[in-house]
Amino acid sequence: MTLAPTILYQSAALVAVNKPSGLAVHRGQSRDPVHALELVRDAVGAYVYPLHRLDRATSGVLVFALSQAAAKELGAAFALGSIEKQYLALVRGNPPDHVVVDHPLSQDDGKPPQAARTEITTRARYGRYALVEATPKTGRTHQIRVHLAHMGHPILGDATYGTGFRTKAARLGPQPRAALDALGRQALHAYLLAIEHPETKIALEFRSELPGDLRRLREALHIESREAGPEPRR
Repeated sequence: MTLAPTILYQSAALVAVNKPSGLAVHRGQSRDPVHALELVRDAVGAYVYPLHRLDRATSGVLVFALSQAAAKELGAAFALGSIEKQYLALVRGNPPDHVVVDHPLSQDDGKPPQAARTEITTRARYGRYALVEATPKTGRTHQIRVHLAHMGHPILGDATYGTGFRTKAARLGPQPRAALDALGRQALHAYLLAIEHPETKIALEFRSELPGDLRRLREALHIESREAGPEPRR
């Protein structure tokens, strides 16, 4: 059964939803029988315009426009990078307290690598693992996942960029290993999106708390790290 997005906010110009993991945004991303776009369209009873994307496996805040005028204005804001997006991720290792990753990324179109910047702030540490907040300053494909892997701190459960993680996961105790196996996806969640309403110009902020699967993994890592004692910083 496909989980439907839940509506966080709706006006005549836009709708913000909480997208569950396992749901692609629109048909251009997948051959799945159902997508977030169709589900949100049916829920609001109007045509919706996609403005940005989240990976199928990534959960969290997703925004659609409800008119061509709003789509044009909000699309320009996304393109200019004037919309703030923040993500939470559970990663391997002991990342710095705060760092800005400035590492160009190649795209699928064959063009030269493009500038890409992500601000990373560590929010909690669990022994060999950590919870980080990632704020992308540019909008490249898989930017957060690639930048964290580039730092040597891949997102837990990321089968594409977390090379070698499954081998090192054997160091986990039974509770976090079971939580990671049950997760079945990368531990990445879009928890905040701040945007200016295209008509009223009022600042809007949409939040989505960590879903249950990520909370269970975080708690399992916390319990194991507490029982194991402090992990030396590297």
